[in-house]
Amino acid sequence: MEVYNQEGLILRIYLREEDRFERIPLYKKILELAKEEGLAGATIFRAIMGYGPSRKIRSLSFADLSSNLPIMIEIVDTEEKVQKFLDKINGLVKHGLITLQPIIIVKN
Repeated sequence: MEVYNQEGLILRIYLREEDRFERIPLYKKILELAKEEGLAGATIFRAIMGYGPSRKIRSLSFADLSSNLPIMIEIVDTEEKVQKFLDKINGLVKHGLITLQPIIIVKN
């Protein structure tokens, strides 16, 4: 395995499943924009349980598969690309949390 040891950032965006951009899920819009911008990678995680600023616990219930579950989008790339992307999507996230964490990219 070739070791890069390149510095980068992880951008994490926490949303609600019901959050929308126009008529499409916001998480889908953000993923499409990340791909268009040529970012190295993006993954969307759907939580089984969580809470946010409302302090309301949301969980997956087999009786109600349309729960408004927490969604986390994780995007990894160089600091320059992530910062540029963050400027582009910052206004899209109305009810969510956005975090950045420095990382070392070991293999790409």
